[in-house]
Amino acid sequence: MQLSDYESSVFINCPFDKQYENLFEAVLFTIFMCGFKPRCALEHDDAGQQRIEKINSIIYECKYGFHDISRTELDPENKLPRFNMPLELGLFLGCKRFANGRSKDKICMIFDSDKYRYQKFISDIAGQDIKKHENNPHNIIKGLRKIFATNNHDMKIIGATKIIESFEKFHESKPEIIANLELDADDLVYVDSVAVIQQWLKINL
Repeated sequence: MQLSDYESSVFINCPFDKQYENLFEAVLFTIFMCGFKPRCALEHDDAGQQRIEKINSIIYECKYGFHDISRTELDPENKLPRFNMPLELGLFLGCKRFANGRSKDKICMIFDSDKYRYQKFISDIAGQDIKKHENNPHNIIKGLRKIFATNNHDMKIIGATKIIESFEKFHESKPEIIANLELDADDLVYVDSVAVIQQWLKINL
């Protein structure tokens, strides 16, 4: 079954810092392994476009939205929480609710470190199916794979066990691939991370 660009696109809303790097890689890797296409605000660097406009545009172009709302602790420097993830979740839900046409079919995937923790800081999303990952990339892989398989009965979605095994092998090969692509391991940007994963998949699948 051939999916359209819209049907195969997944908007990623999560932290983009070093502490989240392994979980972010698990998200990207699983999306590719399941036959879908990741999209996020990091894919373009356009100083002429406001970030919120870029995010709204990507959300509109994606059927799926991966939202990790686990990062709610206070920033050590500013002593304030980060609101980007709840804001982008709200934009996605608003597009699903109020936009016309295909946006009505959007599928929202919400993850947190604990299944019921959201009740303490964003209780208005009660009724959504919040999946817990416990900061374990294997749990993200299992949760994402289940959602893709459940919503695409006509597609053959590879099993979670195989994806996890492949993800671990990818990590072992990652330094070599980075070197072969002549990238700087300490300064990878989003497009580099995508290229490294795609190169591993090209060689091994």
